Amino acid sequence: MEPDDHIPVDDEGYDTNSAGTSYVTSIASEIRNGIEEYGRRWAVYGKHFYGLPIDDAEQDRNDLQHYKFFLMYEGRLHLAPIDPQPQNILDLGTGSGIWAIEAADLYPSARVIGVDIAAVQPSWVSPNCQFEILDVETDWEFRRNSFDLIHAREFIFAIRDWPALISQAYDHLRPGGYFELAVTVPEVTCDDGTCPPDSQYVEMGNIFFKIAEAMGLDGHAYRLWKDQLRDRGFEDVHETVFKMPTNDWPKDRRLKTIGKLEMQNFFQYAQAGFERGATALLGMERAQLAVMLAHTRREILDRNIHTYVKFVNVYGRKPGP
Repeated sequence: MEPDDHIPVDDEGYDTNSAGTSYVTSIASEIRNGIEEYGRRWAVYGKHFYGLPIDDAEQDRNDLQHYKFFLMYEGRLHLAPIDPQPQNILDLGTGSGIWAIEAADLYPSARVIGVDIAAVQPSWVSPNCQFEILDVETDWEFRRNSFDLIHAREFIFAIRDWPALISQAYDHLRPGGYFELAVTVPEVTCDDGTCPPDSQYVEMGNIFFKIAEAMGLDGHAYRLWKDQLRDRGFEDVHETVFKMPTNDWPKDRRLKTIGKLEMQNFFQYAQAGFERGATALLGMERAQLAVMLAHTRREILDRNIHTYVKFVNVYGRKPGP
């Protein structure tokens, strides 16, 4: 990535397939409504503590990030080279449902199912798109050997047993179907020495991994995905690593837009993702966290600092025709 010419720091005002499954027969109101903490709404369903909110602000953030990933993929919804007329697609951790909705529009031949622990998706969608409540770390009740594509994105705060998830995906793919995983890795770095040695942004990334560890999660699990897919029997396993700029410092217009979206993502994520995790799980004082976020904000807005984070995509194919 080539940096743009110097632009003065300018705070632009950014604000910090199974209808019979037991999960859809009776959805309790508390699952829909969640609980209120730290001024946000959080999920109450699922085997484990989940570290991100489920309210409208979070769904708006999910939608913005979907556009960022769409730009990162240069106009594609996924990288796996699936059949151009798929029949069944499963989106794990669908969130706002935007990926599933667009997949249903792109592939009218397919039935697209989006699953999540929270019922926050829209009601009015294409006839070939549906949503269900499911904790993906429990047993799936979908028909095995049935999906052309199983898609999972941004699961770094959700999965504790990756081999089990990968095995379930393998079992539910049809022969020749693909499993695709993608994640943003908040390891802040740069290639030209412009990142300050005492970077608060880097430290916030370190805190992210500490929160994950406190939740029983491996924030670096993506490093094992390729081997875990191969060990389960997947073939044609590919990994693509993107450099995602953390503000609009690149000269390239597409990367500049991606950087703006990633900057907005951090500002929207920071309060919810760090406040509940850092204070409730790590014992940080809220005032201390507020100071760190203020320093990080100034650092992110400085376009002379050419930092980026990684976005990792891994997919594999179940052997078959």
